[in-house]
Amino acid sequence: MTDAPTLRTLLRRSDLALSLVTPEDPDLLDRPLRWVHSSDLADPTPFLTEDLVLLTTGTQFHDEDPVAARAYVRRLSERGVAGLGFGTEVYRAGIPAELVAACADARMPLFEVPYRTPFIAIARAHAEAIAAQAYARRTWALDAQRAIAIAALRPRGLESILGELARRLDVWVGLFDATGALAHQHPQAALDDEARRELAAHAGDLVARGAQATQSFTVGTQPFLLFTLGRGGSLRGVIALATGTLDAESRAVVTSVIAMAGLAREQSEQLGRRTARLNRQVLESLLLDDPTLARRVLGAVPAAPIVVAVAEADAPAEAIIEWCERRRTNDAIAFFAAEHRAGLTLCVSAKHEDLVADAAVRFAVRWGVSEADGYSTFSRLHDQARRALARATSPVSRYGDAASASMIGALATDEARLVAESRLAPVRRHDEANGTDLERSLRVWLEHDATLDAAAATLGVHRHTVRSRVAQASALLGLDLSTFTARAELWVALSTLSD
Repeated sequence: MTDAPTLRTLLRRSDLALSLVTPEDPDLLDRPLRWVHSSDLADPTPFLTEDLVLLTTGTQFHDEDPVAARAYVRRLSERGVAGLGFGTEVYRAGIPAELVAACADARMPLFEVPYRTPFIAIARAHAEAIAAQAYARRTWALDAQRAIAIAALRPRGLESILGELARRLDVWVGLFDATGALAHQHPQAALDDEARRELAAHAGDLVARGAQATQSFTVGTQPFLLFTLGRGGSLRGVIALATGTLDAESRAVVTSVIAMAGLAREQSEQLGRRTARLNRQVLESLLLDDPTLARRVLGAVPAAPIVVAVAEADAPAEAIIEWCERRRTNDAIAFFAAEHRAGLTLCVSAKHEDLVADAAVRFAVRWGVSEADGYSTFSRLHDQARRALARATSPVSRYGDAASASMIGALATDEARLVAESRLAPVRRHDEANGTDLERSLRVWLEHDATLDAAAATLGVHRHTVRSRVAQASALLGLDLSTFTARAELWVALSTLSD
């Protein structure tokens, strides 16, 4: 470990024999030093830069003038000088007391340089510290790049690369995919939900703009650096680092990681396209109710009983499949997915059906889901999912939920609607002419299994009122609603017109 070039580093050099005169202040002594300069001018500040140590023999201090000493130190402090070294026994013995007091008041580190230590030796010692640190940082960068290159050869190369970068920089590192979703992070679960959401939204915006960029972004008090992956117009994600600054060596390591990660994402996408073509062929085989090819190609398929889900046509198939892959890795959820002309098709074990609901929420996509059965009925399950999607009014529409209504729905032809309108016409004319609500009363009464009390409670009227309305409607329709056949005919008519 090489000492950083600071004032403390110089004071620790036994060969220089420097001694601190003012009280020790770690914030000041450990401040990085840019250079060491010497001057006996009364006002050397026009020739100085910030973050340097100034050496003087004190010829500018002609008399014991506290005001002049304070003004001198104030000018140095305002210029950003990090410390003052006083060479004793050259022009005068010891350090003027007024200068010691002025430096203490201004929190300017003041140290004595003995006569036997030339100023050039201090400058040379500091230059050596800068060179040693630069060499150490270059060595660190080479070691880090070598370790990252080795990590890239591991089975999960991209994750290994990001993990190695996080360890080398000792910061949190995250990879957001093209949709803005957090694909990988190291260390795991180091960010709270709010920070993750804000970063994801910002990463998504960067990708949407389509131009290569490096940006700083702050969440609360934590600064982040964000780097886009891929070429302009073809971005593949964003790498985020939980830090506000990087030195040249760290930035070089990050640059190499960005190049590797971009290449890995591109190769992954190429592999993904080939896999997608293969999966489409496997799906065609499954639609023949033959899982043999699927078992041979995939090795392991979701355990039966299975459900089949079909997503709406504009669903982001690649992003959904990538997200499912992460669920397979993190939660051990087996799945099969393939793009199909009817929409992205997803097959999971019935016990993992919640995966579809999670995908519907995460990607704001509607799905149709089949009943649960075996692979020998895959084509029927796929058809059920398509039919459920066609009738979907919610994010997830299950075929089984609509099964009870599907029989009447299948009968709801244009001709059936004409017949239903004709059958209910007398009641509707009466309601329109008299401002009554016989049709709704009939519907509520039938929905409650022709029970007067339950229907009356729903309608907010007395049970005798419901009985009177049913009798009145029965006379208008010419139906004996005390019989099951008449009630069934009326219910079909009402359901047909409400479908």
